[in-house]
Amino acid sequence: MIHGRRVCVVMPAYNAEATLRQTVDEVPRDVVDDIIVVDDASHDNTAELARSLNLHVLVHPKNRGYGGNQKTCYREALSRGADIVVMVHPDYQYAPRLITALASVIASGLYPIAVGSRILGIGALRGGMPLYKYVANRMLTLVQNLLLGYKLSEYHTGFRAFSKEVLEALPLEENSEGFVFDNQMLAQAIYFGFDICEVTCPTRYHGAASSISFGPSVRYGFGVLATSFLFRLARWQILHPRIFSSAGHCLSVGEYRDACH
Repeated sequence: MIHGRRVCVVMPAYNAEATLRQTVDEVPRDVVDDIIVVDDASHDNTAELARSLNLHVLVHPKNRGYGGNQKTCYREALSRGADIVVMVHPDYQYAPRLITALASVIASGLYPIAVGSRILGIGALRGGMPLYKYVANRMLTLVQNLLLGYKLSEYHTGFRAFSKEVLEALPLEENSEGFVFDNQMLAQAIYFGFDICEVTCPTRYHGAASSISFGPSVRYGFGVLATSFLFRLARWQILHPRIFSSAGHCLSVGEYRDACH
């Protein structure tokens, strides 16, 4: 808990047995009140290991995808009384010890969103990010900064923290169930006027770290461009896409709880 605000870490997991314990061991327990693992129908023992670590575990009976997993993560965190929710990938690619910094930014009232940027500083390539991913990251970020009228060093980090108010306000149910969910979420936050803080973050690319292969990376890139153009068309009031509509579906606590076990 920070400044009286309950901090919850959510981990969207898929076949994360090899790295889950190492990730959890670095979570700052003096700050974090709750850890939730949502297992997206893994083929290994991710759920069993998470339970043995005394974490709160939900399991999707069928794989819903990365975005679908996050929807469950955030909904469950809100239902358990979280004021600040920090998403940490359980593949040990990001540094869990930065949870304190990200959560503190929100608890202090400075920003409602904080993300760990691999691009600020010298962390990305030194940490093993493939060169083609680095170049694609920089190009997509340039396009998005122009179309969204904002300025971030990257829109593609998976290490991020949100206030309860942000999660309750964004129409996250309208987002993709796939990898572009992350990008849509930041675009929505900017569209609805929530400012974003970036904290430099080291990253580790290693054999057990999850990574999108080339084909899905290309599809993700096109999804990012589509999200950016929809944002601009919505701002110009030419189109009214539901992902940028205040009438869209926001997270409904408990709506899917019967679908997990």
